[in-house]
Amino acid sequence: MTERLDHFMARAVAAYYAARDPFGAAGDFTTAPEITQAFGECLGLWAAVAWDAMARPDPVLLVELGPGRGTLMADALRAVAEMVPAFRAALRVHLVETSPRLREAQAARLAPAEAAWHDGIAALPPGPAIVIGNEFLDALPIRQFIRRSDAWMERFVHAGAFVEHPAVDAPLLPDAAEDGAIQEVNEPARALAATLAARLGAQGGAALFLDYGPAEPGFGDSLQAMAAHGVADPLGAAGGADLTAHVDFAALAAAARAAGAAVQGPVPQGVFLARLGLHARSAMLARLDPRGAGRHLSAAQRLTAPEHMGRLFKAICLCHPALPTLPGFEDP
Repeated sequence: MTERLDHFMARAVAAYYAARDPFGAAGDFTTAPEITQAFGECLGLWAAVAWDAMARPDPVLLVELGPGRGTLMADALRAVAEMVPAFRAALRVHLVETSPRLREAQAARLAPAEAAWHDGIAALPPGPAIVIGNEFLDALPIRQFIRRSDAWMERFVHAGAFVEHPAVDAPLLPDAAEDGAIQEVNEPARALAATLAARLGAQGGAALFLDYGPAEPGFGDSLQAMAAHGVADPLGAAGGADLTAHVDFAALAAAARAAGAAVQGPVPQGVFLARLGLHARSAMLARLDPRGAGRHLSAAQRLTAPEHMGRLFKAICLCHPALPTLPGFEDP
């Protein structure tokens, strides 16, 4: 079977998440919420500030896209229940998740909190919303185009290898590119940004994404696969590894602005989390848990240090144009 790269990637990602819990030491990779509870706590309090800036609508949807095991949401809810109980009372938890296996894990982690599950954002009920997506966009399928002489070819997958065909229905691609240059396009991410932007502009709210990729677009092949915390073949058997690609934040922002939303960021994740108080919270956890002090402090470094996740990972916010600058996105 020969299929376009984005079709192969969508099929592989769906098969991968349908059959397993890939998070943590026993899985294939570890995301920020699994590294430290301070991450979800800080994002929960960020959402509370956003809610206050929205004039405290009641009810308000608190939505997470791709919520993993439910760890981020559980930590966020615990923090806001303690620090901003009015926000906890007003929010309604909605989770966008297609994996039955992960839905079960989320339900167990979030009990007794009431949550509603959806297959996509189109199924969310109307109303003001605060949306969080951590390492969600990177799993959306990409198309790849490669420059050959004076034309663009598109990459397809056949028998575990790339093959090239003339580009059909291709998006606008740059005219100036060296032979062999690879241009990636994530159409689902752009569509998601546009849909969310239109909703936020009409009904109010904000969407916070944390993911990895360069701040400015460029050429290159960023498709990668992870299995057992190591590098795997991205063109191997569909479902055998986690497939991701770098997020094009500039394209995301352009799609959101065109649909009527304001855009704050992107800013490096390390800067964003430091501004939210991640280091102070981690120091507090270290004092409360002396035996685990090193773990709490090293987790903060892992999330914020430029040589770890602090620079490549970015934070970006799509929001209603009337909202002020939200925490973490202040000018330097």
